[in-house]
Amino acid sequence: MPPTLASLVQHSALKLTVRAGADRLDTPVRWAHASELADPVPYMDGGELLLVTATNLDAENAESMRRYVRRLAGAGVAGVGFAVGVNYDDIPTALLDAAEEADLPLLEVPRRTPFLAISKAVSAAIAADQYRAVTDGFEAQRELTKAALAGDGPADLLARLAAHIDGWAALYDTSGAVLAAAPDWAARRAARLTPDVERLRDRPAPASVVVGDSEDRVELQSLGTGRRARGALAVGTGAALGTAERYAVHSAVALLTLTTARSRSLQGAEQRLGAAVLRMLLAGQPDHARAVAGDLYGGLLDAPFRLLIAEAAAPAGFDLLTETMEAAAARSGEALLLVPEGERVVVLAADGGTAVAACAAYAEAQDDRAPREGAADDSDVIVGLSAPCGPIAVSAAYKQAEQALSVARRRGRALVEHEELAAGSVLPLLADDAVRAFADGMLRALYEHDAKGRGDLVASLRAWLSRHGQWDAAAADLGVHRHTLRYRMRRVEEILGRSLDDPDVRMELWLALKATEAAAPAED
Repeated sequence: MPPTLASLVQHSALKLTVRAGADRLDTPVRWAHASELADPVPYMDGGELLLVTATNLDAENAESMRRYVRRLAGAGVAGVGFAVGVNYDDIPTALLDAAEEADLPLLEVPRRTPFLAISKAVSAAIAADQYRAVTDGFEAQRELTKAALAGDGPADLLARLAAHIDGWAALYDTSGAVLAAAPDWAARRAARLTPDVERLRDRPAPASVVVGDSEDRVELQSLGTGRRARGALAVGTGAALGTAERYAVHSAVALLTLTTARSRSLQGAEQRLGAAVLRMLLAGQPDHARAVAGDLYGGLLDAPFRLLIAEAAAPAGFDLLTETMEAAAARSGEALLLVPEGERVVVLAADGGTAVAACAAYAEAQDDRAPREGAADDSDVIVGLSAPCGPIAVSAAYKQAEQALSVARRRGRALVEHEELAAGSVLPLLADDAVRAFADGMLRALYEHDAKGRGDLVASLRAWLSRHGQWDAAAADLGVHRHTLRYRMRRVEEILGRSLDDPDVRMELWLALKATEAAAPAED
């Protein structure tokens, strides 16, 4: 601890006596400074023990001393040391009363105690405190380093850090989820800071921010040295960090950053192995793929899994999506095979697992954030997800994911599952711009004919096709005679130059009508 007024009073060689402000002797002393100026405040930083003999003070004037003491207290002066036996045999009553009124500590300095002795005592105490802080900091660094090298994960490191700072500590992944906390009760407190961690993540590393209040002060430190943070460390204390505590936190940040970088290198090697496994699966060699996968990916191939293909407007999108899935898989102990492939990424993840769920949640949040029109956000991704499959069907799953990705791209959605396409209707696909252009070109002549009031050919064609060419039923739907309907269909053939006897023509006209309906605005 830094020196306090109490420690100076207890210093046997100084012989200081407390004359006012006895209840504030725990005030830290940053320095001892002698000044005979009538107003020394412009030259003070706060926290000083001001040493005076009152050479230039009107020390017996009550109002003058009241103004003098108020100025000192307002500047944050720790206290005043008054030397007796120099200009005054005792501390003037006006100064004593002013100090008691302002609750400013006032110490009597005997004539045989030089100011230099007080300054040396303060300086020695500060130096000793700094030495203790550095020593404690190095000891904390050694303990934290041992914990990091033990390879048992971050829990032990966080526990030792929490003990050194007399508070709590938590580690977050890039998504803002809590990976570990110490003591255990701190996990719930740390989880409430996820929004703050997410904001810190968007700032270039290293970065820090302080949140909370004086009774629950939390400092967040980003981990990593690159463009994006690779996680965050939170430390909670009841007061601002001291020198020793700051050493411990900085050591923890450095060690966790190194651990993260080492994990990224290992992850790169795992990705290369994963790419080899994926190539074998796509080549129809599941047995060879299992042999290469070993313990790392072997468990993934023993149960149904999903294949997803993701594209992003910018690398940041890949980073956020893959980090979200990796964090989810790590928390649940799932294997995740992730392979960058040019401007997209291919992932094998357990069917029904947390990684696929995290991907779906990420895509849903992206769809909810804003319409996918105009310029894409850097974090925007589109994902195609295959149906569940096994090792022998990866090639088919890859095609399914590509088809779903193509549909997601056309529909402006963040994620489409192949099962939606297989179990749903083909009609939503008619919203494609190319299909609408085809429909407009095919039916334009009929619409132009109807617009001139020469008949209702479009409605008649729709009724006739919907009734599969049954004249009586279609005529009844329209409320016209079947001969009128036959005439109209002949006019359709003449205008289009196509025969309605051709099933391909009927199919194209029906799809064109459906595409036109899909493009029409809904009525209120």
